[in-house]
Amino acid sequence: MRLLFLTCFFSLSLLWAANPTPQQASEDVETEFADKTSEALFDPLEGYNRFMTDVNDHFYEYLLRPTARGYAYLIPEGARKGLSNAFENLFFPIRFVNNLLQFKWLNAFEESERFVLNSTMGILGFRDVAAEELHIYAHDEDFGQTLGAYGVGSGFHIVLPIIGPSNARDLVGLAGDYWLNPLTYIEARDANMVDNTAESLGVTAFYMINRTSLHVNEYDSLKKDAIELYPFLRDIYESRRNKLISE
Repeated sequence: MRLLFLTCFFSLSLLWAANPTPQQASEDVETEFADKTSEALFDPLEGYNRFMTDVNDHFYEYLLRPTARGYAYLIPEGARKGLSNAFENLFFPIRFVNNLLQFKWLNAFEESERFVLNSTMGILGFRDVAAEELHIYAHDEDFGQTLGAYGVGSGFHIVLPIIGPSNARDLVGLAGDYWLNPLTYIEARDANMVDNTAESLGVTAFYMINRTSLHVNEYDSLKKDAIELYPFLRDIYESRRNKLISE
């Protein structure tokens, strides 16, 4: 039972990592909607999705954003960026394997370069030396994108608690990414940093708060353009995922 919970839990953390920041989504809105087909999205869970979008919106407005702002007040931006870099470095296996599965050999090689450089010269990834000094940038790929590259359709749209928009294909993709996530295997080590469910929740909660603190005002900038929040966020998510898969 606990293994099932942690599987879902760490999978959701991966989805949070994979979702675009509001700034990224806002920058791509015009292009994404221009490329979007006229075919209606498959949305049999629309009633639930609208409700959960409102729940997530209130969660962000009244809990996550105030917490992230308080955290940003206490922790310098440089330290928060370093922590964000370290988490992204830790998720290297997900990007590496999914680039390989999509036959993106150069991208996979550059991911390996980034991991070695950032883990050594970048002090366990706290500094992104590869990008800053050598202009070798991350190639974000996940198993949901890999499935899409092999022709698997998105299926029904679903909004997850706290995490936000997703779809059936990306939910299946999370199961594959779970086994590539180093956090999954922390408990099996002698240095048992995460030895119970509460501490596991704490790790991902910390990651979410730190990540949000670096983009704390961007959700409002995105939301102000929405006539209806749910279809706006849904269409942005699906269009952006389609764009990422096609690249």
